[in-house]
Amino acid sequence: MSPVLAGVLQLLALIAALALAYVPLGNHMARVYSSPKHLRVERWIYKGIGANPDTQMRWPAYLRGVLAFSVAGVLFLYLLQRLQGVLPGSLGFAAIDPDQAFNTAASFVANTNWQSYYGEQAMGHVVQTAGLAVQNFVSAAVGMAVAVALVRGFARSRTGELGNFWADLVRGVVRVLLPIAAVAAVVLVACGAIQNFSGIHEVGQFTGGTQEWNGGAVASQEAIKELGTNGGGYFNANSAHPFENPSPFTNLFEIFLILLIPFALTRTFGVMVGSVRQGYAILGTMAGIWVGFTALMMWTEFTHHGPALDIAGASMEGKEVRFGVGGSSIFAVATTLTSTGAVDSFHSSYTGLGGGITMLGMMLGEIAPGGTGSGLYGMLVMAVIAVFIAGLMVGRTPEYLGKKIGTREIKFAACYILITPTLVLAFTAAAMALPTPGDSMTNSGAHGFSEILYAYTSASNNNGSAFAGLNADTQWFNTTLGLAMLLGRFLPMVFVLALAGSLAEQKPVPVTAGTLRTEKPLFTGLLVGAILIVTGLTYFPALALGPLAEGLAA
Repeated sequence: MSPVLAGVLQLLALIAALALAYVPLGNHMARVYSSPKHLRVERWIYKGIGANPDTQMRWPAYLRGVLAFSVAGVLFLYLLQRLQGVLPGSLGFAAIDPDQAFNTAASFVANTNWQSYYGEQAMGHVVQTAGLAVQNFVSAAVGMAVAVALVRGFARSRTGELGNFWADLVRGVVRVLLPIAAVAAVVLVACGAIQNFSGIHEVGQFTGGTQEWNGGAVASQEAIKELGTNGGGYFNANSAHPFENPSPFTNLFEIFLILLIPFALTRTFGVMVGSVRQGYAILGTMAGIWVGFTALMMWTEFTHHGPALDIAGASMEGKEVRFGVGGSSIFAVATTLTSTGAVDSFHSSYTGLGGGITMLGMMLGEIAPGGTGSGLYGMLVMAVIAVFIAGLMVGRTPEYLGKKIGTREIKFAACYILITPTLVLAFTAAAMALPTPGDSMTNSGAHGFSEILYAYTSASNNNGSAFAGLNADTQWFNTTLGLAMLLGRFLPMVFVLALAGSLAEQKPVPVTAGTLRTEKPLFTGLLVGAILIVTGLTYFPALALGPLAEGLAA
């Protein structure tokens, strides 16, 4: 079987699996976030944290809950790392340096999971399980909660109430993430991923030397790492490591976990607003971009140039031979079109245009299908922008799902889409202008610029994947990337929740002959065009200096 055919068959199998899970999981999440009942274990949690799950919150109160919980998470994870040297199960590792502890705490709480350290050489069992793995669950649940709050903004009328953050957070963990992650962890263990709490031991090598390895609760963390679109690996090699990703089947299974909830949330959206066709329109937009990017990535990586690449049969530098170009390309697009950041190959070794595709996927805002929760609310904000553009074209007040998109709503949406580009471009410019950050680049020229541009794109979009080649473990990068991750995560949430509150206060607008049918393919095409145009106008100059210059020069 040719490598190209193998890649296409993997893609078709992945689409079939996602299609089978779409309706049942989407309907389940709609029931979870709409049910008036609380499970017994949930009531125990509410009592422990002192929250009343039946209290309805307006958007400022909902936002305060998000921020308070996240600030507490940053402080706890920071202290856990700083105290690692005296904790049991530390495997003899010392406390993490202050700048790196801040970077890691910000990273995992912001659902970014950027890592500027070697996991197997820095973090003990307690930090990995009680700190990082816990944040993999709750940071994903925060994103889902904010997405559901925005959906309620469209679904409700004449009230500013968006639900209860604490109830949404707990339900997301207990009823959605934990059950699926538990099953996924069992599958990974059955397929060869490790799950233990062993210490450091030496492993013999064929060359006659030895190498030190430590064990860990890898399968359980790998499951929620992918399911929650987190991305932080137990080992430095991330999902290229055989302990985390043992075979081509687990590679495809992990991609399935990455895409599962973001795609299924479009069904949840359709059910909760009372029109599954609206959910299919959003799904069509996400799926169209994702399939297009995957096909383009495969083309760039299979269409190789030069004698070395001809001998290898494809662009195999930086890729695992277990997965090949096809599996690596699908994984690379899935991880950068979501906010996952896991990698099974190293994007710096991709062709110039292939590396540009991974960057462009993040620059779109990671909305196809995007992160767990963040993808849905990002796409809905872009839908608001698209109907506003359509309204300008026909001279009519724009409407979406029976809600008028007026001055207030479009200001919130505009602020949302401006935050991330501002962070990416400002921090990249500062790093290139100052004398010392450039010393961290392994390469010079266009490729070196791409290393820094990718780092801030990854951090500001809460992705977490690395281009490889950049030494990010410096005070400058640990601090600025940490700030980019926090601002890129929580500033957009402010405007998402403000938009949700504004929409919930409105009364429904009746459908007329002039209403734009947002469940039709025409709107899907308009939405795709708006996304690509906004991104292209924003990032094209930066892309022209990096991956485009490198790709065209090849």
